[in-house]
Amino acid sequence: MDIVVKEELKAYIDPLTPDEHDALERSILAEGCRDALVLWGEVLVDGHNRYGICQKHGLPFQTIQNTRFQSMDDVHLWMIEQHLGRRSVSDFQRGVLALRKRDILAERHRADQAQLQKESDGEISGPADAGDEDSPPWAAAPKVSRADMAREARLSSSQVTMIERIHKQAAPELVEAVKTGVISISAAAAVADLPEDEQRAAAAAGKDELKQAAKRVRESKRKPRKPAQEVLHSADGDAEVDPSRAAEIADALNALGEGPAELRQRIIALTLENDTLRQQLAELRRQVAEA
Repeated sequence: MDIVVKEELKAYIDPLTPDEHDALERSILAEGCRDALVLWGEVLVDGHNRYGICQKHGLPFQTIQNTRFQSMDDVHLWMIEQHLGRRSVSDFQRGVLALRKRDILAERHRADQAQLQKESDGEISGPADAGDEDSPPWAAAPKVSRADMAREARLSSSQVTMIERIHKQAAPELVEAVKTGVISISAAAAVADLPEDEQRAAAAAGKDELKQAAKRVRESKRKPRKPAQEVLHSADGDAEVDPSRAAEIADALNALGEGPAELRQRIIALTLENDTLRQQLAELRRQVAEA
């Protein structure tokens, strides 16, 4: 049987690193090709590295047919699900795979809805032509929420959001940097907001410049912190505050450095409330002493 290798399928999943490929080759040379290659007809779906190594050394291998595939999208979804469960796949790679799965299911959902509308309008009498391999019928495509996608990829929703930004906006050099671990996902998402030429320049300059670029982007988005005195007056409202006490609180806030405005206002409110309670307690003690 002739096995057909489609470059599109071979490249659909990120390739092994040279070290990983060497380790796989040593394992196959020592123990043989233990796992069967997965085929769809004559098309190789899973096992491209094993197939290449076996061909190189003239080693035997087994194949198995997956008869559930009805379209190339089915093949893609199966490949995605297989790799999402592998521990060797990085967080970024899992995020990209989850986004691909979402896009495939979203497109299927739109196709389902369009066909139902056509059937409702009487434009077609039944399921689409079975000869169209990427058209219905197929299992109803569920809507995938961001939370569901993140859970399947073992990521947080915020990580998925950042990976999606990188996937859409990042220059190839920046994508390669995050794939190889030169820069973190969060830093790469920040750098991806820069113009493409600036991304390329930062990536070419290396890890330190990428970090500095991410820092500059984050600082540019940070809202300027209000002066402590201004925050103090916005928090105390109509309350009368001793000027010396106001200055003391303002100095304490300045010592805290940067922080969310809500937190700073909460600190002020609690400090003023504590002052009032102390005054009330002192008054009660005085009254008890005089009784």
